[in-house]
Amino acid sequence: MLSLTDILVLVASLAISLAILVPLTGALVRFRAHYNPKGLQLDPEGGVQPHTGPVITSFFAMLMRVYKIEGWPGLYKGLMPTLLSTSTVTLFLLIFLSGSNLRHGTYSTPSTGVLGTLAYSLFAMLISLPETIITDRAITTPYKLPYFNAIYSLRVLLTPTERRRPWTLYLTPGLLAAQVSHIAYIVLGLRTVRHLLLPELAQPGLPSKEDISVVRLAIFFVLAVASTAVLTPLEVIATRLAIQRNHAAPEFNSVSQEEEGDTEECGRICRK
Repeated sequence: MLSLTDILVLVASLAISLAILVPLTGALVRFRAHYNPKGLQLDPEGGVQPHTGPVITSFFAMLMRVYKIEGWPGLYKGLMPTLLSTSTVTLFLLIFLSGSNLRHGTYSTPSTGVLGTLAYSLFAMLISLPETIITDRAITTPYKLPYFNAIYSLRVLLTPTERRRPWTLYLTPGLLAAQVSHIAYIVLGLRTVRHLLLPELAQPGLPSKEDISVVRLAIFFVLAVASTAVLTPLEVIATRLAIQRNHAAPEFNSVSQEEEGDTEECGRICRK
């Protein structure tokens, strides 16, 4: 059982981690969701018009833009869903793991092989997918959401169709395919290559320098870096699909589907 000191240290570490990671994650989600469309008309010389929106070319440029326009509240959009999910996982660990394991870091997931790891990863993805969608939408929404009014926030972030039939979140076209492809590439691709090139890393404990081949380690490092060419587009696709709202009929937009009362309530909340 954890002592009071251990609990205070754990809470403090979680608070510091969220204070640092939430703004960085928010800027990353915005950067993935951002795009720079060009004008549809030609200028007098026959060239394509400049971009119609702000041109954001780097992660830090997006971070500074959010801070300049929305300030600290904008950087901490998505804090509450992130806090709830993190607290849930932490509470699960506190309940099902012993205090000594948590203090000394001796816990490790059981070795289940490639297929077992793939099944576990897919199951975890399915469980966390609604939270991921809500968090991404909370980060990218132009509205100011209340921190302690979950019902009103869900009315803004989810369409009536999604609130009545939550399983439609899993039916977002292409979202599951992007998530499954991302997991499959890591588990079946990178993990398999790592086991072939560096089987010493799969053994319990830290391997010594003599056990690891520098050449094989360098090859795996190059492959891991090159994998960003595959994983980055999948992450961008997943983020952009997650913020797409599901509707009852394709000819309806998010405004026409909202009930009049919900629209008025959301408008009052967002103006506060």
